[in-house]
Amino acid sequence: MADGSVFEQVDFRVRFGWGAHDTVRLAPLSDVVVVVDVLRFTTAVTVAVERGAIVYPYRWRDDRALELAARVGAVLAASTDPTGPSLSPVSLRGLGAGDRLVLPSPNGATLSLAAAEHGAEVVAASLRNASAVGQSPLAAAGVVSVVAAGERWPDGGLRPCFEDLVGAGAVLSRLPINDLSPEARAAVGAFDAAQASLADRLAECGSGRELIAKGYATDVAMAAQLDCSAVCPVLRGGAYVAE
Repeated sequence: MADGSVFEQVDFRVRFGWGAHDTVRLAPLSDVVVVVDVLRFTTAVTVAVERGAIVYPYRWRDDRALELAARVGAVLAASTDPTGPSLSPVSLRGLGAGDRLVLPSPNGATLSLAAAEHGAEVVAASLRNASAVGQSPLAAAGVVSVVAAGERWPDGGLRPCFEDLVGAGAVLSRLPINDLSPEARAAVGAFDAAQASLADRLAECGSGRELIAKGYATDVAMAAQLDCSAVCPVLRGGAYVAE
C-alpha cells in the first residue's frame, strides 16, 4: 500500500489530490494550491469576490469564527440561512465592493487554511471561474497542485464526489502546462466527459440531489455555470480577494 510519501517521489509540475490528507502532503511541495469545492464553498467564494467582497475562510463549527468577524469588521455567514449571507451562492449575490464575510465550511474553507499554513499560495476555483484560475499567471507558476475538497461521510471520512472531480478537471484542462500527473490527467478526462451536460450531471450527482432536496436547486444551477466569472480569488492575509 502506498503512503503519503508518494507525492515526494514524482517530478510532475501539476498534481491532483483529494481532501485534507493530500492537502497537507501537497502544499509543502507546491508553489500554488488550487482548492476546488464546487458544492458549495469555492462557488460561493467566486460569487462573493467577483462582487468585490472579501471572504475569510474559517473552519466549520469553530466558535472563534464570531471573534474573527468582530475583529476584521465582517459578517459571519450563517450555516443554512438562505436569505442572509451563507454558504448558498444565491445568498451572496447582494454583496458589494468592500463587504467582508467570514465563511466557514467543513471542506473548502478548512483546506484553504491548511494549505496556507504549509506555505503555499492558495486559490479558490469552481466551474464558474475555471478558465480565470487556470489561465492566471499565479496558477501557471512553479509547481501547481489542484485539490478536490470532496465531501464527508457521517464518520468524518472523505467521500470523493463527482462535482469536485469535474471542477478540478476543468481547471487542470485550462493550465498552460503539459506536465500533468496521471491523476491530474484522469481528472481532465472526467471533465471532458461531462462538459457537454454539466447542469444535468451536477443535478444528478449525489451532492446535487442532496442540495436540491433541501431547497437549493438554484445553488446547484449556479455552480454548474462554466466560465461565467473572470475572477481569480487568492488567499491574502487570511482572506480571499480578487487577484
